[in-house]
Amino acid sequence: MVSTQAAFSRANLVMLSLTFFLYFGQLGVLVPYLGVFLDGRGFNSEEIGELFALITLMRIIGPNLFASFADRTGKSLRILQFGAFLTFATFCSVFWLNSFWGLTLAFGLMMLFFTAIAPQTEVITLSSVRGDATKYSHVRLWGSVGFIVLTVLAGKLIDVFSSEAPIYISGAVLLSLFLITLRLKEASTSENDQASEQSIWGKVRNKVFIVFILSSICIQISFGPYYSFFALYARDLNYSGQETGGLIALGVAAEVIIFLLAGKLISRFGIKWTLLISMLLTALRWYLLAIAAQYWPTLVVSQLLHAFSFGLIHAASINFIHHFFGGLFRSQGQALYTSIGFGIGGAAGNYGAGLIWQQGQGAEFAFTLATGFALLGAVLVACIPSRLMSK
Repeated sequence: MVSTQAAFSRANLVMLSLTFFLYFGQLGVLVPYLGVFLDGRGFNSEEIGELFALITLMRIIGPNLFASFADRTGKSLRILQFGAFLTFATFCSVFWLNSFWGLTLAFGLMMLFFTAIAPQTEVITLSSVRGDATKYSHVRLWGSVGFIVLTVLAGKLIDVFSSEAPIYISGAVLLSLFLITLRLKEASTSENDQASEQSIWGKVRNKVFIVFILSSICIQISFGPYYSFFALYARDLNYSGQETGGLIALGVAAEVIIFLLAGKLISRFGIKWTLLISMLLTALRWYLLAIAAQYWPTLVVSQLLHAFSFGLIHAASINFIHHFFGGLFRSQGQALYTSIGFGIGGAAGNYGAGLIWQQGQGAEFAFTLATGFALLGAVLVACIPSRLMSK
């Protein structure tokens, strides 16, 4: 039977590419520079870490809530559009809120609705390319391009204007994102999933998934110091905002290249070895930041390793989730990966980094701990037999 996904137009793939561009472009503004923005508003490192942790917790609640509706109704696109609109609407409150709890509420609500966007975009894209890892990577790489463009732009505007620049850029990006989602078409599927009588919990309780998700948590914990404080770390090392933006963009440029190669690499080495090698290189990345971040060649090498620590890990993980959960539970599988790995792992990493950072005095210790968590993630993946992580 010919899949109805063959009817997906090139125009829809272009719109999906733009959706990724703007979605990850928004992350390119907030992830590196939210700490700079909050620092400019007078918050200390512990408060910044706590705020990051609290808003990251929304990534636990949101994805599962929205994915459950998506899988039950088959309306992934409507949920994506709903999330994009409410993300923009709630973010606007940032412009007049200044207190810790006010900004936590604003960013928390924004993140809650923001979590409706990525899993549904992933599902629509993977359905439209029929699970082809290479074709998926070619669409998904535009998210990395968006991250680069908006990161460099935000870094420059912070230098020219002030630490308030990121929220003005974010407002424009989120409005554009909502408008682009209105041009998307709903994904349909021809898959006759024989698991319709099963519960998703049969998949969730599988030992392979449990070990996989624990490794994902470890990797996201390891990202805590980088996501929360890298821009402030670079500033403390006397790098300008533009230079910091350039370094972050360099990492994502490497990510773009790896996305072009991801399909072939995963096919050649398999999901397990792709994840294992990438996690070991992630550990090396954090160790370099811990011991020699004052030397710019070290920062360059560290940022180039972003190709593996985010790009290849993400591509391999999405590929694993797509095939492991099948058509019936695909949205919920993506949501569990996002909420548990990025939500629990990210919140723990951000909170821990905030406690350890101490206005930059604990930077070396924070990145050393990050190295340990990345190594633990690699050890967990190494325990999974390769045949159980095949497509």
